[in-house]
Amino acid sequence: MENKNAIEIRHMSKQFKVIYDKANTLKDKILFWKHRDVEYHQVLNNINLNIKKGETVALIGTNGSGKSTLLKLMTRIIYPNEGTIAIDGKLTSLLELGAGFHPDFTGRENIYFNASIFGLTRKEIDSRINEIIEFSELSEYIDNPVRTYSSGMYMRLAFSVAINVDADILLIDEILAVGDQHFQDKCYSKLEELKNSGKTIVIVTHSLDVVKKLCHRAIWIYRGEVRLDGDPIYVIDEYLDQVAKDHKEKRTKAIAEGKEKAKAFLMIDYPRDFSKISKDKGKYPFRGWSVTDDLDAKFNVFVDSKVIQEIERYKRSDVFEVYSELFVGFIDEEKVGWRFELDLKKLDLGEHKIYIQCVDKNGQVLAEKENCFTLI
Repeated sequence: MENKNAIEIRHMSKQFKVIYDKANTLKDKILFWKHRDVEYHQVLNNINLNIKKGETVALIGTNGSGKSTLLKLMTRIIYPNEGTIAIDGKLTSLLELGAGFHPDFTGRENIYFNASIFGLTRKEIDSRINEIIEFSELSEYIDNPVRTYSSGMYMRLAFSVAINVDADILLIDEILAVGDQHFQDKCYSKLEELKNSGKTIVIVTHSLDVVKKLCHRAIWIYRGEVRLDGDPIYVIDEYLDQVAKDHKEKRTKAIAEGKEKAKAFLMIDYPRDFSKISKDKGKYPFRGWSVTDDLDAKFNVFVDSKVIQEIERYKRSDVFEVYSELFVGFIDEEKVGWRFELDLKKLDLGEHKIYIQCVDKNGQVLAEKENCFTLI
């Protein structure tokens, strides 16, 4: 192992055995030992990584990609089927809420219990316990059993212990998503401090803004393999592009097979409903926006019973920001808005109606909206 590396992973693969129709009794095991269906689920495949001492690295990817499994392999909670993982330095981890805590012990007792697991002596814990309690902000609850703690209180205590054991390497799963905003900010400030002090940090998170601000590197795990490793901004951009493509492919297939229904949302910004417009205005701008996840859908606009043929699509960043996550992969920010101009002099005085609709390829209306306006 090279001296500059804190973690070295070589040709590492991990799979889990899934047994279906598992026998529950000795009789079942004897009679049906040949009938059990066994399947092997490949979680990680041929992982090769170097994480240098003093680096702060994020593991990113969708749920089920293998990020948390990789972190558990680094902690040696589980072991690879193939390859090796070498660690140089004292390691501490925050993987699951309350891991290592006894529910009937008080918070104070669990500090001693948990910190001793990380290798601290009684004397070392005595010298740090006030600092741990102060950081956790649990002073009034510290002598209560931890089974009475909320998930946020669990996280506060676990994080406070983990950062006070003088580890060289800190491994953190999505645990920091638990808790209020104040304590999350406090945790990330502490991680920034640890980073600047030269600690090695590996973090699994879906908070991509945190990755950009905190991490030197981002490692994108995609379907059990390292897809990209490098500058966080670049890696995150590529990751989000792939997420959009995958979501679009999955959603389109589900709609085509009839497993899910397409969605659409529409809005008429101008003219507003029941507005009064002077005929003397001449050409009047009609505009709004539309979004849908049906690639074959058509967007139609009618003024009274007349179909508007010439419609311009234009950029609407405000709408895109609201719907980009729900319709990821389907929205083109440059074409969210719609607009056209209508010569009001061609309309009679009185009440008129603008009607918009989004229809699928079978003519079924996915969404519709109408506004009335009066020409005066």
